[in-house]
Amino acid sequence: MNETATGTGPRAAARTAVPPPPVAVHTPPVPQQGPPRLGKVLARAAAITAALTVAGSVLGLVRDQSIAHLFGAGSDSDAFLISWTVPEMASTLLIEDAMALVLVPAFSHALARRAAGEHPDPVRSLVSATLPRLLVLLGCTTGLLVLGAPVIVELLAPGLAEPQVAVQCTRLTALTVLSFGVTGYLSAALRAHRSYLPPATIYVAYNVGIIVTMLVLHSLWGVRAAAAGVAAGSVLMVLAQLPAFVRHLAVRPSGGETVLTGQTLLKGKTLLNGEALLTGKAPLTGAVPAARPALLGLGVLAPVLIFTVCRQSQVLVERFLAASLPAGSISHLNYAQKVAQVPMMLSLMICTVTFPVVAKAVADGEGDQARRRVERDLALAGVVVLAGTAVVVAYAPQIIEVLFQRGAFSAADTATTASIMRVYALGLLGQCLVGALGRPFFSTVRPTWFPAAAMAAGLLVNGVAGALAVGPWGVYGITASNALGITVTAVLLLRGLGSRVVSIHVRGVALTLARLSAAAVAACAVGLFAAPLIPGAVASLAAGCLLVPGVFAAAALALRAPEIVGLLDLTKRRFRHVR
Repeated sequence: MNETATGTGPRAAARTAVPPPPVAVHTPPVPQQGPPRLGKVLARAAAITAALTVAGSVLGLVRDQSIAHLFGAGSDSDAFLISWTVPEMASTLLIEDAMALVLVPAFSHALARRAAGEHPDPVRSLVSATLPRLLVLLGCTTGLLVLGAPVIVELLAPGLAEPQVAVQCTRLTALTVLSFGVTGYLSAALRAHRSYLPPATIYVAYNVGIIVTMLVLHSLWGVRAAAAGVAAGSVLMVLAQLPAFVRHLAVRPSGGETVLTGQTLLKGKTLLNGEALLTGKAPLTGAVPAARPALLGLGVLAPVLIFTVCRQSQVLVERFLAASLPAGSISHLNYAQKVAQVPMMLSLMICTVTFPVVAKAVADGEGDQARRRVERDLALAGVVVLAGTAVVVAYAPQIIEVLFQRGAFSAADTATTASIMRVYALGLLGQCLVGALGRPFFSTVRPTWFPAAAMAAGLLVNGVAGALAVGPWGVYGITASNALGITVTAVLLLRGLGSRVVSIHVRGVALTLARLSAAAVAACAVGLFAAPLIPGAVASLAAGCLLVPGVFAAAALALRAPEIVGLLDLTKRRFRHVR
């Protein structure tokens, strides 16, 4: 629970040590003093999300290490990874992108109407109107996927060496569609309530379920144990959030009053409890519309779904093209992608935390606030992803050796995977920008098709370039085409956002990212030079994790990248405060 929602924090605690009894007063406006600054709330939420994201990523690497150790990079692992396409697509649609892009603004809007005193409770009305229908739709889709598993495998990977194993694994992983859908629904609702802890734990729970199930059952079921673990882990994701969701849903304003962050609004009056504020209206900027038309109608869902499907279809293109290559190619692509995407995942945690803030600012008509928030998010995400990209490129062989080279995963597998990962890294900034820029587009009441069109254009570039490059260059051609396609989409979204939704300064954002990219190139060059000088993969990688970010920060300061300068100033102020 965050400080805004609970009314806690150092200043609030001082004021409410001995709470006076509620007193009804009329509403002359006075300056607001109570709740903590939004920046502190977001910083705390980002820290929690970062810590749990890192924990989930570490467990994800342990999961991948276990798969590589038990099954190597061969026909069995290829069969499992084809089946894993279903939960990968489902997680993007139902947890990470589509569900959040639709439901976070919907719940934010319902909460704003609740705060304005609307009855019946808009939040409960939204849940009762959407959740039952969603469960029916997800259940039917899951059943169809289980029955149609042979067709899915044939479409995804024609010519696969072990199609029957892939079919059996797909029937198990298809069960995640139902559980992922519920997980995404709960996550969106909780984030709109600014409850960030339970949603941040879902990938910890997911990976724990996979690892435990796989270790227990692999001797009996082989690679099918990994598929069963995916299904078990998805159930744990729901259980990790369900208590918090029920608790928030159970909050019911009594007597026609609405409770919001320590304030109770009652038709022009405010009940004071030592923390509440004297206000003349609900503490929301801008008017709250009486209703939001077709919140979850087809016109809103279709652009988001097509955008998300096109984004995830990059993986489908890769596996389709790699199915005709030698056994193990799909596995090499998968391991390289999973590791390379860690910096991108960490960078997007910033946008995940601030998305409800952007959605509310857009809904309230606060264009300047939304613009500043989006520009700041893009720059901060760029810092994280580009620093991580420099480490990934410079120390790719050491990273793969430390993580995977044991058991059935050979030194030759390490060399191939590391080379692929270096090519993947060229598209990490594009991946980060697509994830960050998609959110503001879908913060508005009116649906927009521009992100879906931009994503489709990038996918077309990816598919055509991949088909042309797979013959002469194999997996490297597939990977380079992926980076090219996602970069095209990122450029289109960056140019389109400023003229359609949030009037960001595109040239300023591009200049900031260019400076950070130059710093990343310098850091990467130093890392490539230093990596072979230290013997031992572990020692070399440990030194690189200190050296490359340090060089990146120094180079960015020399180039006067504004976010690095701002972060340094903030660190100095915090240090002086602690001293």
